[in-house]
Amino acid sequence: RDQTLAFAAGIATIEEFFAQLYADPDTTHDPHSGGRQMNSHFATPFVDDKGDFLDLVNRKNMAAGMAPTAAHMPKALGLGLASKLFRNVELLHQFSSLSDKGNEVCFCTIGDASTSEGHFWETVNAAAVQQVPVAFFVWDDGYGISVPKKFQTTKGSISEAIKGFQKKEDTNGIDIYRVKGWDYAGMCEVFEGGIQKIRDTHTPALFHVEEVTQPQGHSTSGSHERYKPPERLQWEREWDCIKKLKEWIIENTLVNEQELNEIETAAKEFVRQGKNNAWAAYQAPIKKQVERTAGLLGNLARALPPQAEAIQKLITVLSSNREPNRRDVMHTLHQALIYAGNSDMTFWTKDYYNDLVKENKLLYNSCLYNEGPKSSLLVTEVNATYAADALTVNGYEVLNKYFDELFTANPKVVAFGEDLGFIGDVNQGFAGLQLKYGSYRIFDTGIRELSIIGQGIGLAMRGLRPIAEIQYLDYLLYGLQPLSDDLATMHFRTVGRQSAPVIIRTRGHRLEGIWHSGSPMGMIINSLRGLHVCVPRNMTQAAGMYNTLLRGNDPGLVIECLNGYRLKEKLPSNLVDFTVPFGVPEVIKEGNDVTIVSYGSTLRIIQEAVTMLEGQGISCEIVDVQTLLPFDLHHKILDSLKKTNRIVFVDEDVPGGAAAYMFNKVMEEQGGYKWLDVAPRTITGKAHRPAYGSDGDYFSKPNADDIETVIKEMMAE
Repeated sequence: RDQTLAFAAGIATIEEFFAQLYADPDTTHDPHSGGRQMNSHFATPFVDDKGDFLDLVNRKNMAAGMAPTAAHMPKALGLGLASKLFRNVELLHQFSSLSDKGNEVCFCTIGDASTSEGHFWETVNAAAVQQVPVAFFVWDDGYGISVPKKFQTTKGSISEAIKGFQKKEDTNGIDIYRVKGWDYAGMCEVFEGGIQKIRDTHTPALFHVEEVTQPQGHSTSGSHERYKPPERLQWEREWDCIKKLKEWIIENTLVNEQELNEIETAAKEFVRQGKNNAWAAYQAPIKKQVERTAGLLGNLARALPPQAEAIQKLITVLSSNREPNRRDVMHTLHQALIYAGNSDMTFWTKDYYNDLVKENKLLYNSCLYNEGPKSSLLVTEVNATYAADALTVNGYEVLNKYFDELFTANPKVVAFGEDLGFIGDVNQGFAGLQLKYGSYRIFDTGIRELSIIGQGIGLAMRGLRPIAEIQYLDYLLYGLQPLSDDLATMHFRTVGRQSAPVIIRTRGHRLEGIWHSGSPMGMIINSLRGLHVCVPRNMTQAAGMYNTLLRGNDPGLVIECLNGYRLKEKLPSNLVDFTVPFGVPEVIKEGNDVTIVSYGSTLRIIQEAVTMLEGQGISCEIVDVQTLLPFDLHHKILDSLKKTNRIVFVDEDVPGGAAAYMFNKVMEEQGGYKWLDVAPRTITGKAHRPAYGSDGDYFSKPNADDIETVIKEMMAE
């Protein structure tokens, strides 16, 4: 369905379709994904090469698709909500290249079987509650791969099952329309009126398109003759949508049958030629690599007679491959260099191999994050400054003052989440700000973490700067799927065409209770490569990290310390100007005997242990990593280890979690093992969730006594 829409709208060409099918990494051939996505996953550019948002008003925009069923639904909510905000927030009217005062409609398609997913129901409910301009199109062919819809949907019909959502006078809700997939004229009539109503009133609608036929099965590997009865297959042949459209065209004397046949013949030839052109374009650079490789290896074989036979065999196999891939070239060069050993004759072959390594890294491993001027790593560091009479306030008051100044300075910033609007969030970071800045910029949501994340993604794609709050870190699991599958991969899978610089704000680490004291950082950093993961030790650092994210174009997760909101901090005088650099640890206490590496709330426990150790003559250096993604880009932790020759990594995650990640980074990647006098250590939480109460915290997570004991053992080795 997406390919038809993309072709009709001029978003994609036939040659681009086939280039994507062949996984061509050249973005001039497959501009949508550079060969990184499966075919029919199209993406128009939302940002330019510098990361600046393009004119999204005077073009058709298509968000990058995904294979997981219903995974695009949450994002559609945000894409539609953006229009509502652009219409109702007068400050946003100045951004005329991002919206025509909210006159846009988000068009979201889904197969009928995928409406069984929770993503569908949560998104439609949120759209109905918020009244955002989204047109949900459900294509109903009666099956979910091989499973008929009677096993998928209540009453076997999504429009019947969702009737309670129907909007009535003086209520919110959605409009529901039912049409037949083979009835072209009927669909045009319903769609035209239905879409116009969405555009005018921002009332979302669901269009249930029934009796859609499949020319083939779900995929080329699953013929539908295997699971559809003969009578169903016969009905599909008779009511095939293309066949019925031909009949309608002829009945209305738009053209005659001969002209239609000529159009069809020409179309087939056009597609065939496009396929051939795309294949030739894909193969051309690879065949040049094959030719160059064969020449280099021929010279190598002549220069090394003992290895000539083995190298010549490699040349023969590669040259006889009619459809070579880049990996075939790389494997051949690699094997030849193995055969040649350390001979000086390999210089040019090695040189070419290394050039291809760099080229292929760019083709296949680039753009996980912004790499141009909008990279968060290029944000200039600005230190916090303090007046001579700077106030000492609670941590939450630092954030409250910060968000107040931020919303004054940047009209594109919006914030939302559970309890964030009216009461100003459960820890009062937004206290009083909804009244000041309005309920379209700071607002509450339902308990729906999945679509809070999706809402943030869509808003960010439209050029806004959303702060999407997940109330507690433990509940991030509900939103992990769109974070991991959509947000974390977006810049990579569109080769930089699309960015969604949403900030996910949450709070976690130690407090009390299984689901209010989580710190599943290993899960997060291994699921969310493509986001920056910030772990500030206090609220001032958190504000600086928000500033850094807002100056770049990458998404980020900021995890505030749940037990730090009422701890005292000095109030900086440059709240919206200072920045915290990412990937740069900070030494918060210098020492000579042992390096302790950690982040977040655990640092206060470490400081308690260090005070006890100092009294025993053990000098400890404490390093706050500040961000886990990225991690210590300039090897500052290694510099500390070179001084102390002892190191311990401490955090609240389970064994093998984020502490193991930090261990790997310093010991393996940075070569820290070379500077050790004793075995390195990790101190972590237990394998189970933290037990309730103060004793539960003590026995479930690292405590000062544990840290003191381990460090004394290290000093005794």
